[in-house]
Amino acid sequence: MLASSSARILRIIRYLEKKYGMLDWWQGNTDEVMIGAILTQQTRWENVKRALAALKEQGLCSMEAIFSADPEILEQAIRCTGFYRIKTQRLKSLAAHVMCSYGSIELMADEPTDKIREQLIGVNGIGEETADSILCYGFQRPSFIIDAYTERICQCVGLGIKRAPLKVLFEAVLPHDPMIYRQVHAHIVEYAKEYCVKKRCGECTLVSLNG
Repeated sequence: MLASSSARILRIIRYLEKKYGMLDWWQGNTDEVMIGAILTQQTRWENVKRALAALKEQGLCSMEAIFSADPEILEQAIRCTGFYRIKTQRLKSLAAHVMCSYGSIELMADEPTDKIREQLIGVNGIGEETADSILCYGFQRPSFIIDAYTERICQCVGLGIKRAPLKVLFEAVLPHDPMIYRQVHAHIVEYAKEYCVKKRCGECTLVSLNG
């Protein structure tokens, strides 16, 4: 069963790599990635980009700045992402964790991946997906991101596996390289946006990889 599941995942990875090639995806610094990982919850990336631009314009695009910022100013800057009051609280909680526990992003980055992940999941509003996004894109760590797109695509090729064991499977078949993790995740998201979001299930070519 494990060998069969691993083979199916490899087929997905190779097919999407051939389809999309190298993608230049989410190249912000660590602060920006951490902020974006909160803002992107339940909204489109276009809205996140607008909010990040507004935060940068006001000098608020860092954990240190958010930690000391007036919540009402943050709310106005990120309003376009929706749920802006909740997201402001989550940004504040994340910034407080970074600044109170470490004093800076740089000192936080000295910690091992497992410890950073465990602590992030303990922050209000940060689940496994958001924590792994921060680790993989922000801290350049090999922590594969399992999101709803990944689960859906895997189910379509016959892998009805929950998030935690699915993460283990992806990390078992992929080289231990955060750049590769980021590319595979980006490929999955791009495919899902093209087919799953637009409900083009009848045109989905990944289904033919089932078997």
